[in-house]
Amino acid sequence: MVEAVSIDILSLLLVLSVAWVFGAFAERLGYPTMMGELFAGIAFGPALLGLLRPSELLSVLAELGIFLLMVYVGMEVDLRELFELGPQSLLIAFGAFVIPFGLGYAAGVWLGVSVGAALFLGLAMAATSLATKSRILADLELLDTRIANVLLGGALASDVGVLIAFAGVDSYVTAGTLDPTEIGRILLQAIGFFAVTLVIGYRFLPIAWRYIERQRERYGFVDRTTAFTFALLVSLLFAQLATLADLHMIIGGFMAGMFLRQADVEPGLYEHMHTVMYDLAMGLFAPVFFVTVGFQITFDVFSDSLGVLATLVVIAFLGKIIGSWLFSLPTSLSSREGLVVGFGMNGRGTVEIIIARVALEAGVIDQSMFSILVFIAVFTTALVPITVTWGVRLLEARDELVYLDSATPVED
Repeated sequence: MVEAVSIDILSLLLVLSVAWVFGAFAERLGYPTMMGELFAGIAFGPALLGLLRPSELLSVLAELGIFLLMVYVGMEVDLRELFELGPQSLLIAFGAFVIPFGLGYAAGVWLGVSVGAALFLGLAMAATSLATKSRILADLELLDTRIANVLLGGALASDVGVLIAFAGVDSYVTAGTLDPTEIGRILLQAIGFFAVTLVIGYRFLPIAWRYIERQRERYGFVDRTTAFTFALLVSLLFAQLATLADLHMIIGGFMAGMFLRQADVEPGLYEHMHTVMYDLAMGLFAPVFFVTVGFQITFDVFSDSLGVLATLVVIAFLGKIIGSWLFSLPTSLSSREGLVVGFGMNGRGTVEIIIARVALEAGVIDQSMFSILVFIAVFTTALVPITVTWGVRLLEARDELVYLDSATPVED
């Protein structure tokens, strides 16, 4: 017993160590930490050196990692901001979802996979990553430009849209049949979940926070740690409601994160809650998740399915660009600005990998397709800084890089 615990602790120590080193190295190169953690899992896991291997402890921590990560992602989404987005961002978000999703689904049909696998493939192609784009735009000092404003708004709307669509696909796959009665039951459960969470989030959560703050003012025993514990309990409640509706728990975590942000919590309490959630997710549990994802990747796809991998990478890369560019044409953006926005929307990162992991665990896709989807996430994300930098230089040469302080305001 003691020996087993010792092995688990050593395994966790090594996983966090390589995640930290490789993550820091990736950041130094201007890429998301997640990419370094993935490479650490590939390098030290079964795919290459074989020094680290899956274990029950790491699996549990990885599951907790994706849950807390989605709570944090939800806390980054401002619903008021989402509803106030101009038609430019929403239109581009729609194009950046529909075109890649359609191409991904068509590719799945061409490959002869099941309908559920084709739907997950479409979702993976449509996924984007708000966090990845924010970091890259900040590094390139573009946050005060019009393309950054539209790009971040589109990524925000796209993130929410992909996760809602994921709930629908997850429901369909759970049904496991084309029986209209069963599909209808699952659909009603999903609608019921969103209805219940909306009521809790908008009606009861603000009341609960006000009560907690009153107790803090009267008796002083409700501190920041208690507030964070309450936030964690709310997140777990939403996760449980999602599982009762036959949805994945990450949908509940994401919804909880959004409503925690909207609950008008006292700023000091919210900042502490946000910081601790970030530290737990990004500093401990999410690195375990991404390293263990690397354990499940196989390089056999480069010899057995190289043609499929290359085709899907091209579809994923071009689908985002074409979708964003086409739907930017009716807006006030120039054609070249729409192209650069398409370059920026290409980074998939975290969301695609989580979708791929869920599909693999559900048995909808096999190990080979999982590896392909992870490689697509890595390739497309790695290309974003390169293509966006090239696009910005093109805009500067044509005098089309518009800064917000001198720009025509984004249409409402």
